Amino acid sequence: MLEQKRVLATSIPGPKSQALQQRKTAAVSAGVGTGLPVYVEQASGGILRDVDGNQLIDFGSGIAVTTVGNGNPRVVEAVQKQIADFTHTCFMVTPYEEYVLVAEALAELTPGDHEKRSALFNSGSEAVENAVKVARHFTGRQAVVAFDHAYHGRTNLTMALTAKSMPYKHRFGPFASEVYRVPMAYPYRWPTGPEACAEEAFETFTSMVHAQVGESNTAAVILEPIQGEGGFIVPAPGFVKMVADWCRDNEILFIADEVQSGFCRTGDWFASEHEGVVPDLVTTAKGIAGGMPLAALTGRADVMDAIHTGGLGGTYGGNPVACAAALASIETMKADDLCGRAREVEALFRPRLEALASKHGVIGDIRGRGAMLAIELVSDLERKTPDADLAGRVNKACHERGLVTLTCGTFGNVFRFLPPLSSSDELLSEGLDVLEEAFAASV
Repeated sequence: MLEQKRVLATSIPGPKSQALQQRKTAAVSAGVGTGLPVYVEQASGGILRDVDGNQLIDFGSGIAVTTVGNGNPRVVEAVQKQIADFTHTCFMVTPYEEYVLVAEALAELTPGDHEKRSALFNSGSEAVENAVKVARHFTGRQAVVAFDHAYHGRTNLTMALTAKSMPYKHRFGPFASEVYRVPMAYPYRWPTGPEACAEEAFETFTSMVHAQVGESNTAAVILEPIQGEGGFIVPAPGFVKMVADWCRDNEILFIADEVQSGFCRTGDWFASEHEGVVPDLVTTAKGIAGGMPLAALTGRADVMDAIHTGGLGGTYGGNPVACAAALASIETMKADDLCGRAREVEALFRPRLEALASKHGVIGDIRGRGAMLAIELVSDLERKTPDADLAGRVNKACHERGLVTLTCGTFGNVFRFLPPLSSSDELLSEGLDVLEEAFAASV
């Protein structure tokens, strides 16, 4: 295991990474970008070591994937054992127990005590796409309602559900039909202020669906309990539950997209649990398998079993090696109380972020839960003018100092913090020291 400390052996990116980046440019599509062109040769816990010998503190977890830490010992052992046994058969041809064990774990862990079924896939986009398929099949309806600032994936259907044009949708249309968008209860930017946000957003939501779609035409409403790429927007308290209850009253399926917020990230196993919301369908991926590609759709047994045999699947979906990694990750989350650890991370981060906001006057909002936190940067606190340029400068300054950070948000002005939950307080504190230095150099 790598020593959990930052090491700056060269400038970042170093000469070997720069040479590899030139090779990347010559061999890889320009459409595949890199936020920080340092080439990693080893990683463990919350540290990434590049080919030049630099060790970077990881505040991104590969976008909320390595929740249990890079190279988690349980995951490594489980993957090695499974690879030695077999790597693939295709569950739809000759099945294996690991897939069933993951489905059983999801039935136990996802919100609600009702009977559930799961299907396994490779990516969050696939899970979301199949959630829509299932909802349309079960209800016999076609319309799906999504929200402003939403991100649900990069396939054609999930691009239609995603709100942000650049870089996700620009010139990739036409998109799938019968997708409708409504405002999100975004407290920081709600026109009349955060106090009335939940009620007014819910009223807007219901009136728009009634007038523009029709309840009897709506198969599902899909919502991220905490929005991810859209800016880590935490809906106003009560809003998610009001939407879920309204869906139930109108026999519309409520889909919780927990791809980024699931698996202990927010201080609960799933972000939906914070307000006691029980979705009909839940999509998961990212943190489920310690870095191996796996995703899942879990839902009410009557809904999931309504699909005809062969209607769900995929050649690689629920790969046995990825399933073994997921089982080891879940074991780690339970054994190490990573929900509790996420709450500890929030308790460490929030005072430091609040002090940063007081010092510089460019942080308009601090939000999130657990180890899924964000700050929104603005050039004018009163007008809340998004400042994407400042976000870019701070991000670059963090990278140069050996801290892996991620920006996001519809306006490109949000910093998101997603450290591995295995990171020590000492490592996280050092990362926050670097963040403070980056702000001082950039504001």
